[in-house]
Amino acid sequence: MAVTRPVPPGGRLPAGPAARRRVPRLLLLAATAAAAVAALPLVWLFVRVADADPQRVLLLLARERTVTLVVNSAVLVACVSVGCLVLGVLTATLLVRIRLPRPGLWWVLAALPLAVPSYLLAFSVLAVRPEARGLGPLVVVLVLACTPYVTLPAAAALRIADTGPEDAARTLGRGPVAAYCRVTLPQVLPAALAGTLLAALYTLSDFGAPALLRYESFTWAVQAAYEGTVDRTGAAVTALVLTVLTLFLVIAERAARRRFTRAPATTAVHRIPPVRLGRAGTASAVCGLGAVAALTLAGPPAVLVGRIVAAGGIDVDWVRLAAAARSTLLLAGAAALLAVLLALPVGVLAARYRGRAVAAVEATAYLGQGLPGVVVGLSLVFFSLAVLPGLYQTAPVLVLAYVVLFLPKALGATRSAVERVPVESEEVSRTLGRSATATWWTVTAAQAWPGVAAGGLLVMVTAMKELPATLMLRPTGTDTLATQLWAQTSLGAHGAAAPPALALLLLACVPAALLVRAGATPGGNR
Repeated sequence: MAVTRPVPPGGRLPAGPAARRRVPRLLLLAATAAAAVAALPLVWLFVRVADADPQRVLLLLARERTVTLVVNSAVLVACVSVGCLVLGVLTATLLVRIRLPRPGLWWVLAALPLAVPSYLLAFSVLAVRPEARGLGPLVVVLVLACTPYVTLPAAAALRIADTGPEDAARTLGRGPVAAYCRVTLPQVLPAALAGTLLAALYTLSDFGAPALLRYESFTWAVQAAYEGTVDRTGAAVTALVLTVLTLFLVIAERAARRRFTRAPATTAVHRIPPVRLGRAGTASAVCGLGAVAALTLAGPPAVLVGRIVAAGGIDVDWVRLAAAARSTLLLAGAAALLAVLLALPVGVLAARYRGRAVAAVEATAYLGQGLPGVVVGLSLVFFSLAVLPGLYQTAPVLVLAYVVLFLPKALGATRSAVERVPVESEEVSRTLGRSATATWWTVTAAQAWPGVAAGGLLVMVTAMKELPATLMLRPTGTDTLATQLWAQTSLGAHGAAAPPALALLLLACVPAALLVRAGATPGGNR
């Protein structure tokens, strides 16, 4: 076993003999097992494609439809990324630099769209304008759904930005807007770009909104190939191309995030306080933020209730709705619990040790961040049918899909929480005679559990609204709120889709609100 260095927060090594110690074998084995679970769908997808006829695979890769899907997906990602970057930076600027009435309310409203599924926003658009189809409406929907991925890290960076150079620019004759754009904004851009890449990753992997608005993207094509053919080779090849594209985005996102987190800390003594814009300016800022919140948060419930009223009321199958809500909570809760359990050994390993083996385990555990739900679902369909046919379309396989997809969310929160616990406090506990296990529970876990719990909540809220893997892997006869909503919207029954949509929105908002209150921000969120 290679000797590695325990790393405290900030990357500084403690002095003395404790500066060098071995990775505990049990911890490394547990972390490796968790990483293997995360890598299973991707490995199986490669095996599935490798077993196919090479000539057929090349024909599928070179066909005109594959090129069309690449172009369509690239255009969609580019448009959504630009929209999220502009709207996210503007929103962050208003939240941090402008004095607003009830500022805490606007922070909550800016983050809560994380709980709103993109396909619910697309459903609302179709309920108002049934003819809405194509790129334009889809870009609007995804920008509204993904902007928090940019707003939250950009606002966090803006809060700690050095305002000294901006003051100097003002004294040299620059106006407030010019000084901000020329001096302060470049300090915020690395964090904003990292969030933009997360939004791009979400866009590339989204299935529900493109399918509802009839825009041919990769995810829709994979789902259609899976459902419409007996030979699944075409679906597997298309899924592999999508996976390669998303992995490129993951690499870019991690590079941008490292650039942001490694930026030298500033120690500006004077920070510019929030600016008063006057009545007209404040009213404009509030109206702008309120309009975005209304479209994203108030719009879908209003449209849904409107559809019910327009239909003169509908007969709700309360038993079926309650069963779907219970399945949603149980599946998402089980996924959150299992994701936290698997993330703990990897998070502790990555937070406390360095080395090639540690880096490899952590990178493998993050693979789910680059796997769209439709790819994970398809891979586990192949795997369960070939290896464990008795588990096909059972709850354990669906929970496993959620864990693979959302393990990076729990892992990021766990690693950050453990890194904030000083290594010195653990060493003091050990010198007082406590065992490593007792030290973990009484010192590390006692201080890190809020961050770990936040990661579990993030997994739960994301699993509640997951659609493509759920459609592929849900047990026969079992519905979640997402699949009930999808089934009704696919039939054009907008009134019947309103109850599960409202129930899903209410359920997802509860853990999302807890996350906002805890100050959690998405990291590798899809």
